[in-house]
Amino acid sequence: MNIIKNRYTYFLISLLVIIPGIVFMILNWINLKTPLPLAIDFTGGSFLEVQFSGTRPSMDEVKSTFLQIAPDTAPVVQPLGEDSYAIRSKRIEDGTKGQIVAELEKSDTTVTVLTFSSVSPSVGAEVTNAAGIAILMAALAMLAYISYAFRGVDHAVRYGAAAVLAMLHDVFVVLGVEAILAYFLGWEADALFLTALLTVIGFSVHDSIVVFDRVRENSHVYRRISYETLVNHSIVQTLDRSINTQLTVMFTLFSLALFGGDSIRHFVIILLVGIFSGTYSSIFNAAPILVVWENREWQTWFRSKQSEA
Repeated sequence: MNIIKNRYTYFLISLLVIIPGIVFMILNWINLKTPLPLAIDFTGGSFLEVQFSGTRPSMDEVKSTFLQIAPDTAPVVQPLGEDSYAIRSKRIEDGTKGQIVAELEKSDTTVTVLTFSSVSPSVGAEVTNAAGIAILMAALAMLAYISYAFRGVDHAVRYGAAAVLAMLHDVFVVLGVEAILAYFLGWEADALFLTALLTVIGFSVHDSIVVFDRVRENSHVYRRISYETLVNHSIVQTLDRSINTQLTVMFTLFSLALFGGDSIRHFVIILLVGIFSGTYSSIFNAAPILVVWENREWQTWFRSKQSEA
Protein backbone atom coordinates (compact mmCIF):
# COMPACT_ATOMS: atom_id res chain seq x y z
CA MET A 1 0.00 0.00 0.00
CA ASN A 2 1.67 3.18 -1.19
CA ILE A 3 -0.01 6.03 0.68
CA ILE A 4 2.76 8.57 0.22
CA LYS A 5 2.59 8.24 -3.57
CA ASN A 6 -0.80 9.99 -3.66
CA ARG A 7 0.06 12.68 -1.11
CA TYR A 8 -1.03 15.58 -3.30
CA THR A 9 -4.42 13.96 -3.81
CA TYR A 10 -4.87 13.87 -0.04
CA PHE A 11 -3.76 17.49 0.24
CA LEU A 12 -6.36 18.40 -2.40
CA ILE A 13 -9.09 16.54 -0.48
CA SER A 14 -8.20 18.51 2.64
CA LEU A 15 -8.34 21.75 0.69
CA LEU A 16 -11.75 20.89 -0.78
CA VAL A 17 -13.04 20.19 2.73
CA ILE A 18 -11.66 23.41 4.23
CA ILE A 19 -12.73 25.84 1.46
CA PRO A 20 -16.52 25.50 1.99
CA GLY A 21 -16.03 26.26 5.69
CA ILE A 22 -14.08 29.40 4.85
CA VAL A 23 -16.83 30.44 2.43
CA PHE A 24 -19.49 30.09 5.12
CA MET A 25 -17.33 31.96 7.63
CA ILE A 26 -17.24 34.82 5.13
CA LEU A 27 -21.02 34.60 4.69
CA ASN A 28 -21.49 34.68 8.46
CA TRP A 29 -19.22 37.72 8.62
CA ILE A 30 -21.29 39.48 5.96
CA ASN A 31 -24.57 38.71 7.74
CA LEU A 32 -23.54 38.81 11.40
CA LYS A 33 -20.22 40.70 11.41
CA THR A 34 -18.54 37.63 12.90
CA PRO A 35 -17.25 34.40 11.24
CA LEU A 36 -18.84 32.31 13.98
CA PRO A 37 -21.92 33.32 15.97
CA LEU A 38 -20.72 33.43 19.57
CA ALA A 39 -22.78 32.40 22.58
CA ILE A 40 -23.07 34.46 25.74
CA ASP A 41 -19.96 32.72 27.12
CA PHE A 42 -17.96 34.98 24.78
CA THR A 43 -20.19 37.96 24.08
CA GLY A 44 -21.92 38.38 27.42
CA GLY A 45 -25.64 38.01 27.98
CA SER A 46 -28.14 35.71 29.67
CA PHE A 47 -29.22 32.14 29.12
CA LEU A 48 -32.61 30.93 30.34
CA GLU A 49 -33.87 27.39 29.98
CA VAL A 50 -37.52 26.80 30.94
CA GLN A 51 -39.76 23.74 30.99
CA PHE A 52 -43.56 23.79 30.59
CA SER A 53 -45.70 21.22 32.38
CA GLY A 54 -48.89 22.14 30.51
CA THR A 55 -49.37 23.30 26.95
CA ARG A 56 -46.12 24.71 25.64
CA PRO A 57 -46.55 28.11 23.98
CA SER A 58 -45.07 28.71 20.55
CA MET A 59 -41.61 30.21 20.09
CA ASP A 60 -43.15 33.45 18.82
CA GLU A 61 -45.31 33.70 21.95
CA VAL A 62 -42.31 33.15 24.22
CA LYS A 63 -40.27 35.73 22.31
CA SER A 64 -43.15 38.24 22.44
CA THR A 65 -43.52 37.76 26.19
CA PHE A 66 -39.76 38.15 26.69
CA LEU A 67 -39.68 41.40 24.71
CA GLN A 68 -42.71 42.69 26.57
CA ILE A 69 -40.83 42.47 29.88
CA ALA A 70 -37.31 43.12 28.59
CA PRO A 71 -37.28 45.20 25.39
CA ASP A 72 -34.09 45.57 23.33
CA THR A 73 -32.64 42.28 24.62
CA ALA A 74 -32.80 40.48 21.24
CA PRO A 75 -33.89 37.07 22.56
CA VAL A 76 -33.23 33.94 20.52
CA VAL A 77 -35.60 31.08 21.36
CA GLN A 78 -34.69 27.47 20.57
CA PRO A 79 -36.77 24.35 21.35
CA LEU A 80 -35.32 21.67 23.63
CA GLY A 81 -37.27 18.46 23.35
CA GLU A 82 -41.04 18.67 23.40
CA ASP A 83 -41.63 20.72 26.55
CA SER A 84 -38.69 23.12 26.97
CA TYR A 85 -37.12 26.21 25.44
CA ALA A 86 -33.63 27.69 25.61
CA ILE A 87 -33.61 31.50 25.44
CA ARG A 88 -30.43 33.49 24.81
CA SER A 89 -30.52 37.26 25.08
CA LYS A 90 -28.64 40.33 26.15
CA ARG A 91 -27.96 40.43 29.86
CA ILE A 92 -31.03 40.52 32.14
CA GLU A 93 -31.26 40.62 35.94
CA ASP A 94 -32.71 37.89 38.13
CA GLY A 95 -35.77 40.03 38.89
CA THR A 96 -36.49 40.47 35.19
CA LYS A 97 -36.24 36.73 34.73
CA GLY A 98 -38.84 36.27 37.46
CA GLN A 99 -41.22 38.67 35.73
CA ILE A 100 -40.83 36.79 32.43
CA VAL A 101 -41.57 33.46 34.09
CA ALA A 102 -44.60 34.92 35.87
CA GLU A 103 -45.95 36.31 32.59
CA LEU A 104 -45.47 32.95 30.85
CA GLU A 105 -47.42 31.20 33.61
CA LYS A 106 -50.49 33.33 32.82
CA SER A 107 -51.11 31.08 29.81
CA ASP A 108 -52.41 28.26 32.07
CA THR A 109 -49.14 26.39 32.29
CA THR A 110 -46.54 25.79 34.99
CA VAL A 111 -43.07 27.04 34.15
CA THR A 112 -39.96 25.50 35.71
CA VAL A 113 -36.65 27.30 35.38
CA LEU A 114 -34.05 24.64 34.58
CA THR A 115 -31.08 26.94 34.04
CA PHE A 116 -30.41 30.64 34.34
CA SER A 117 -27.00 32.26 33.94
CA SER A 118 -25.66 35.68 33.02
CA VAL A 119 -22.25 36.78 31.79
CA SER A 120 -21.16 40.39 31.57
CA PRO A 121 -19.69 41.65 28.25
CA SER A 122 -16.31 42.29 29.91
CA VAL A 123 -16.10 38.69 31.17
CA GLY A 124 -17.13 37.44 27.71
CA ALA A 125 -14.33 39.46 26.09
CA GLU A 126 -11.82 38.02 28.57
CA VAL A 127 -12.98 34.48 27.76
CA THR A 128 -12.62 35.16 24.01
CA ASN A 129 -9.06 36.46 24.46
CA ALA A 130 -8.20 33.54 26.73
CA ALA A 131 -9.51 31.07 24.13
CA GLY A 132 -7.25 32.51 21.42
CA ILE A 133 -4.24 32.53 23.74
CA ALA A 134 -4.96 28.92 24.80
CA ILE A 135 -4.92 27.68 21.20
CA LEU A 136 -1.75 29.64 20.39
CA MET A 137 0.06 28.42 23.52
CA ALA A 138 -1.03 24.83 22.81
CA ALA A 139 0.46 25.02 19.30
CA LEU A 140 3.75 26.49 20.54
CA ALA A 141 4.02 24.01 23.41
CA MET A 142 3.41 21.08 21.07
CA LEU A 143 5.97 22.37 18.58
CA ALA A 144 8.58 22.71 21.32
CA TYR A 145 7.81 19.36 22.97
CA ILE A 146 7.78 17.30 19.77
CA SER A 147 10.98 18.95 18.55
CA TYR A 148 12.62 18.03 21.86
CA ALA A 149 11.21 14.49 21.96
CA PHE A 150 12.54 13.77 18.45
CA ARG A 151 15.91 15.39 19.03
CA GLY A 152 17.61 12.04 18.28
CA VAL A 153 16.66 12.15 14.59
CA ASP A 154 17.70 14.51 11.83
CA HIS A 155 15.66 17.72 11.46
CA ALA A 156 13.62 17.19 14.63
CA VAL A 157 11.90 20.55 14.22
CA ARG A 158 10.21 19.25 11.08
CA TYR A 159 8.27 16.71 13.10
CA GLY A 160 6.94 19.39 15.41
CA ALA A 161 6.09 21.70 12.51
CA ALA A 162 4.33 18.91 10.57
CA ALA A 163 2.26 18.00 13.65
CA VAL A 164 1.24 21.63 14.13
CA LEU A 165 0.30 21.99 10.44
CA ALA A 166 -1.87 18.86 10.70
CA MET A 167 -3.39 20.29 13.86
CA LEU A 168 -4.20 23.56 12.06
CA HIS A 169 -5.89 21.50 9.34
CA ASP A 170 -8.17 19.98 11.99
CA VAL A 171 -8.84 23.38 13.56
CA PHE A 172 -9.93 24.80 10.19
CA VAL A 173 -12.13 21.76 9.52
CA VAL A 174 -13.85 22.15 12.90
CA LEU A 175 -14.27 25.91 12.46
CA GLY A 176 -15.62 25.38 8.96
CA VAL A 177 -18.17 22.79 10.06
CA GLU A 178 -19.23 25.06 12.91
CA ALA A 179 -19.67 27.94 10.45
CA ILE A 180 -21.84 25.77 8.18
CA LEU A 181 -23.97 24.55 11.09
CA ALA A 182 -24.27 28.10 12.38
CA TYR A 183 -25.42 29.33 8.98
CA PHE A 184 -28.12 26.68 8.51
CA LEU A 185 -29.07 25.73 12.09
CA GLY A 186 -28.24 28.88 14.03
CA TRP A 187 -25.75 27.11 16.33
CA GLU A 188 -23.50 29.32 18.44
CA ALA A 189 -19.93 28.70 19.56
CA ASP A 190 -19.95 28.40 23.34
CA ALA A 191 -17.63 27.16 26.08
CA LEU A 192 -18.38 23.53 25.17
CA PHE A 193 -17.38 24.25 21.58
CA LEU A 194 -14.04 25.57 22.83
CA THR A 195 -13.66 22.44 24.98
CA ALA A 196 -14.32 20.26 21.92
CA LEU A 197 -11.81 22.25 19.85
CA LEU A 198 -9.04 21.91 22.44
CA THR A 199 -9.80 18.18 22.76
CA VAL A 200 -9.52 17.80 18.99
CA ILE A 201 -6.14 19.53 19.09
CA GLY A 202 -4.91 17.02 21.66
CA PHE A 203 -6.20 14.02 19.69
CA SER A 204 -4.76 15.34 16.43
CA VAL A 205 -1.24 15.74 17.78
CA HIS A 206 -1.45 12.40 19.59
CA ASP A 207 -2.27 10.58 16.34
CA SER A 208 0.56 12.33 14.51
CA ILE A 209 3.05 11.39 17.23
CA VAL A 210 2.09 7.70 16.89
CA VAL A 211 3.09 7.78 13.22
CA PHE A 212 6.17 9.93 13.80
CA ASP A 213 7.40 7.64 16.56
CA ARG A 214 7.31 4.68 14.20
CA VAL A 215 9.22 6.73 11.61
CA ARG A 216 11.86 7.41 14.26
CA GLU A 217 12.12 3.72 15.18
CA ASN A 218 12.33 2.58 11.57
CA SER A 219 14.97 5.19 10.73
CA HIS A 220 17.39 3.25 12.95
CA VAL A 221 16.47 -0.09 11.38
CA TYR A 222 16.02 0.63 7.67
CA ARG A 223 19.03 2.80 6.93
CA ARG A 224 19.40 2.04 3.23
CA ILE A 225 15.88 2.73 1.95
CA SER A 226 14.70 6.12 0.76
CA TYR A 227 13.01 8.48 3.21
CA GLU A 228 9.75 8.33 1.25
CA THR A 229 9.67 4.53 1.47
CA LEU A 230 10.56 4.70 5.16
CA VAL A 231 7.68 7.06 5.96
CA ASN A 232 5.20 5.05 3.89
CA HIS A 233 6.24 1.82 5.63
CA SER A 234 5.78 3.50 9.01
CA ILE A 235 2.28 4.73 8.10
CA VAL A 236 1.23 1.25 6.96
CA GLN A 237 2.55 -0.28 10.18
CA THR A 238 0.50 2.09 12.34
CA LEU A 239 -2.58 2.22 10.11
CA ASP A 240 -4.56 -0.50 11.90
CA ARG A 241 -3.77 0.91 15.32
CA SER A 242 -4.72 4.45 14.36
CA ILE A 243 -8.01 3.49 12.70
CA ASN A 244 -9.09 0.98 15.37
CA THR A 245 -8.31 3.35 18.22
CA GLN A 246 -10.23 6.23 16.68
CA LEU A 247 -13.17 4.08 15.60
CA THR A 248 -13.87 3.11 19.21
CA VAL A 249 -14.01 6.79 20.13
CA MET A 250 -16.14 7.73 17.11
CA PHE A 251 -18.65 4.92 17.73
CA THR A 252 -19.12 6.19 21.28
CA LEU A 253 -19.52 9.78 20.13
CA PHE A 254 -21.96 8.75 17.41
CA SER A 255 -24.12 7.00 20.02
CA LEU A 256 -24.03 10.11 22.20
CA ALA A 257 -24.99 12.29 19.24
CA LEU A 258 -28.04 10.11 18.59
CA PHE A 259 -29.20 9.44 22.16
CA GLY A 260 -27.34 11.90 24.41
CA GLY A 261 -29.90 14.69 24.27
CA ASP A 262 -29.97 18.23 22.91
CA SER A 263 -27.81 19.72 25.64
CA ILE A 264 -24.62 17.93 24.53
CA ARG A 265 -25.39 17.22 20.86
CA HIS A 266 -23.55 20.31 19.59
CA PHE A 267 -20.45 19.42 21.62
CA VAL A 268 -20.51 15.76 20.55
CA ILE A 269 -20.98 16.47 16.83
CA ILE A 270 -18.10 18.96 16.78
CA LEU A 271 -15.92 16.48 18.66
CA LEU A 272 -16.91 13.68 16.27
CA VAL A 273 -15.98 15.79 13.23
CA GLY A 274 -12.68 16.79 14.84
CA ILE A 275 -11.69 13.23 15.77
CA PHE A 276 -12.41 12.03 12.23
CA SER A 277 -10.41 14.94 10.80
CA GLY A 278 -7.55 14.23 13.23
CA THR A 279 -7.38 10.60 12.14
CA TYR A 280 -7.29 11.63 8.49
CA SER A 281 -4.70 14.37 8.93
CA SER A 282 -2.31 12.23 10.98
CA ILE A 283 -2.21 9.57 8.25
CA PHE A 284 -2.64 11.53 5.04
CA ASN A 285 -1.27 14.98 5.90
CA ALA A 286 1.25 14.99 8.75
CA ALA A 287 3.59 12.26 7.55
CA PRO A 288 3.41 13.25 3.85
CA ILE A 289 4.41 16.79 4.87
CA LEU A 290 7.67 15.29 6.16
CA VAL A 291 8.35 13.78 2.73
CA VAL A 292 7.54 17.02 0.93
CA TRP A 293 9.90 18.85 3.28
CA GLU A 294 12.67 16.26 2.96
CA ASN A 295 12.52 16.35 -0.86
CA ARG A 296 12.06 20.14 -0.94
CA GLU A 297 9.33 19.57 -3.47
CA TRP A 298 8.14 23.17 -3.34
CA GLN A 299 11.18 24.05 -5.47
CA THR A 300 9.56 22.32 -8.48
CA TRP A 301 5.89 23.19 -7.88
CA PHE A 302 5.86 26.13 -10.27
CA ARG A 303 8.36 24.93 -12.82
CA SER A 304 7.23 24.01 -16.29
CA LYS A 305 7.98 20.58 -17.66
CA GLN A 306 10.33 22.16 -20.21
CA SER A 307 12.45 23.83 -17.53
CA GLU A 308 12.57 20.57 -15.52
CA ALA A 309 13.83 18.74 -18.60
